Amino acid sequence: MQKTVKELIQDFLDYCEITKNQSPKTIENYKHYLGRFAEFLDSKNSSDLTPKELDLQLVNSYRLYLNRLNQPKTLSAKTLSAKTQNYHVIALRAFLKYMTKNDIETLSPEKIELSKIPERTIEALSKEELDRLFECARENINAEGADGLRSARDISILETLYSTGLRVSELANLDRPQVDLDRREFMVRGKGRKPRIVFLSEHAAEIIRNYIHRRADNFDPLFISIPKPKKTRDSSGQSITSQNILIDGKRLSTVSIEKIVSKYARLAGIIKKVTPHVLRHSFATQLLINGADIRSVQELLGHSSITTTQIYTHVTNKALREIHEKFHK
Repeated sequence: MQKTVKELIQDFLDYCEITKNQSPKTIENYKHYLGRFAEFLDSKNSSDLTPKELDLQLVNSYRLYLNRLNQPKTLSAKTLSAKTQNYHVIALRAFLKYMTKNDIETLSPEKIELSKIPERTIEALSKEELDRLFECARENINAEGADGLRSARDISILETLYSTGLRVSELANLDRPQVDLDRREFMVRGKGRKPRIVFLSEHAAEIIRNYIHRRADNFDPLFISIPKPKKTRDSSGQSITSQNILIDGKRLSTVSIEKIVSKYARLAGIIKKVTPHVLRHSFATQLLINGADIRSVQELLGHSSITTTQIYTHVTNKALREIHEKFHK
């Protein structure tokens, strides 16, 4: 007896985990998006739908279902964005490709088109904004105890993000033995677990070296949590702050890193929303402004497609600037 579409979804997830060795996050996303498709089938009383019965009309009905999902009853409610709806469709196409590859008769994935969405725009920091950001993070670097160590860690995080263009998850997963400060290069595994080499500037390497030198522990994670000093009272009842540094070796989470970046942007008076990804954008933008070719930037960022990297050319098109300066009188 032929399996139903809902039963085959689990087979597909197992295939992604075992055969394709995809990351837990990718599998989690597929499970979420295809789970919503299963919910749609339930709402249509089609729980026992077979792959052969899956047609374009049903898919179009599903897309309408997504577009109307959580349709706002109030102004504060949100619908699924066109981009998020496309993620659902991409997951469905991957599932259809899996069935086709396994000789299961079903709808051809090529028949499903993605919705057109507005071109991506990026937010990057100017050189002046970057200087202000780093200056704020350096203010307490000479302080004693935990405050000084925390400042050394925070400026290291900012400098590493900007020097390498790492994603925040890649930065959070860094271990001390992994980072070669003498060669100023190291390998990371990005999306799809693809390895790539990233490089540190001399300045960034020196900042990280200073931070590591100040640590008196042997924990592997490069960026760890540093609890704030505890306040106690002396014999006279006066409040004093302990300078003892208690470190448990807990790796900083991506959320903690995002909060650190946001904090210094706020202190620097930068109005834009600044995230680790904005520093990644700034890294790529500055490379292109200074004459780097798009293919090299693609490799440094770890993009699998040049199309993804081309979003930066809209803000760094030197040729157009030269034409404007030459002919605009």
